[in-house]
Amino acid sequence: MKQIKDRFLKYVQIDTQSDPESQTTPSTDKQWNLARMLAKELQEIGLEEVSIDENAYIMATLPSNVAHEVPTIGFISHFDTSPDYSGTGVKPMIHENYQGQDLVLCEKDNIVLSPSYFDDMLLYKGQTLITTDGSTLLGADDKAGIAEIVTAMEHLVQHPEIKHGKIRVAFTPDEEIGRGAHKFDVDKFGADWAYTMDGSQVGELEYENFNAAGATVNVHGKIVHPGYAKGKMINSMLIAAEFIEMLPNKEIPQETEGYEGFFHLQQMKGEVEQTRLDYIIRDHDMELFEKRKKQMIRVAEQLNAKHGEKTVEIEIKDQYFNMREKVEPVMHIVDVAREAMNELGIKPIVKPIRGGTDGSQLSYMGLPCPNIFAGGHNFHGRYEYVPLESMIKATEVIVKIAEKVASKGM
Repeated sequence: MKQIKDRFLKYVQIDTQSDPESQTTPSTDKQWNLARMLAKELQEIGLEEVSIDENAYIMATLPSNVAHEVPTIGFISHFDTSPDYSGTGVKPMIHENYQGQDLVLCEKDNIVLSPSYFDDMLLYKGQTLITTDGSTLLGADDKAGIAEIVTAMEHLVQHPEIKHGKIRVAFTPDEEIGRGAHKFDVDKFGADWAYTMDGSQVGELEYENFNAAGATVNVHGKIVHPGYAKGKMINSMLIAAEFIEMLPNKEIPQETEGYEGFFHLQQMKGEVEQTRLDYIIRDHDMELFEKRKKQMIRVAEQLNAKHGEKTVEIEIKDQYFNMREKVEPVMHIVDVAREAMNELGIKPIVKPIRGGTDGSQLSYMGLPCPNIFAGGHNFHGRYEYVPLESMIKATEVIVKIAEKVASKGM
């Protein structure tokens, strides 16, 4: 317990926030600080073929310790944290023997993590919760996954009596901005399949995710002195508000769940002459996903018909697709993870990801890659937390999967 706790606390205190506006890989230089540390640590625990490329992708090998042929499997996590909330100066707080009470993160600013709002906290009575101090995110997404993979590999090195095939591990930059797999060398990685350790609640096992696109809406107006604006001024902010209102107001993240898709306004910035709206579009069903994109284009066309040609310009770019299509033909890779959890007394929660992982892109690049829980909750904000016991269970799942693949031969 102390081993994985110390490792995780060390990782989260290194700022690795990614930047969607940057065109470099990694998108921020500070990601290199943890990347180089991880490469060194993988060597120190006894892994082989440790490499870190010019884009900060880290790969390493735990050689097989069995004589018979076993598929090569992989475990992957990302080391960047979300640009949605500050990752600078993370000061994790440890709450031992949690009993279901409110946790005061910052008394001065009255920031409280409460089970009355975040009822998942009640699942972890008697356990150790690691939280933020209310001023930053925590970074369990996905430094918990990294801590689990490193700890599992170290355990396998130290316990050669546990039989396993060749295992590859990889840590990636820029997953939070949708680029985690963009420069991932699948051939170099050389695994038959892999798992991302990037889920939330204990037991999560996911092989379906959103189809995803980003949309940038630029609205053009005309500035005129407001005292003489009659018939002349075009206020782009008001037209942008029309655009927002013309989309279904119940098809937003806070009103949807399960397989329900949404339009999410992530950011808006405007003045009279120019307003920009940044949306993400999500749906598990490809047909509905395509309809959502067309719906946004249709709204722009309707506003242009009303306010003038090119008043509203929209650009939509696909980001990733539902991995289900690539995983279903090889469902044994999901089954072995499910069996591993069952044998450890963990109830598998098989459900669609309301998001995406590196695995969604990697699956389309030839590396089928379901997602397994890493244990954290409330990602991307000040209320993020992770139970220490959940990280231990995730570590045990990694070890058990490796053991089962070797015993089955698959």
